[in-house]
Amino acid sequence: MPAIHLSDQSDVSDLISFLERAKKLDQEGLVKLRAFSDVLAVYVSPIYSGSLLADGPTVLGLRTIKLAAPHEIDANFEIAAILERLAAVGQDLELALPPVQQRAAWTGVTPPRVGWEPAGEIPQAQITQWAKDGIAEVASALPESIGSSIAAKVRLQIWGKSVGLAHNFPAAVAFALAGLGFMTQGEMVQVYRTKGWVRLSTRHGHVLSKESYRLS
Repeated sequence: MPAIHLSDQSDVSDLISFLERAKKLDQEGLVKLRAFSDVLAVYVSPIYSGSLLADGPTVLGLRTIKLAAPHEIDANFEIAAILERLAAVGQDLELALPPVQQRAAWTGVTPPRVGWEPAGEIPQAQITQWAKDGIAEVASALPESIGSSIAAKVRLQIWGKSVGLAHNFPAAVAFALAGLGFMTQGEMVQVYRTKGWVRLSTRHGHVLSKESYRLS
């Protein structure tokens, strides 16, 4: 698979920081690289249901970077493997890709690329509080003796609850925005919607999810 040519050393550092945060949220996580021109979209999914048909949220974290040259790619890799190769990027800014692709349920999700309409804004402090509330609820709901499959189901149920009711998105969106480091203190987070999807955006990145109407 052809290497990707990045534009600037700062992009390398930004990608490393982004993917290190994503890996902390999911140690076995994958990253989806998608480009059809000179803009590379880098997707991760800190929380997702094991099946696209399952009753649980799937949220996508997205960073975009400008490439040094047009490139075409739509591939998924282990986050750890891309981090290893980012650490080895030299002065030529060439990112060599792993020889083996991976797949998870969320990698088949394709959010709309156009049609997004502004739908308001939410204070960073409110989103951070929703994330903290969800983390506390997960911690109190999961005794140490619970099995891993049951624990995963409980987490999805909690993170699937709607917050920001005016905008219809699951608590998992707040968790992803906070966990991926996309917010700065005191800022207003922009909300966009299209065709049953919601996107929360800052200058650091975006989190996308299907709309959620489940209150409990």
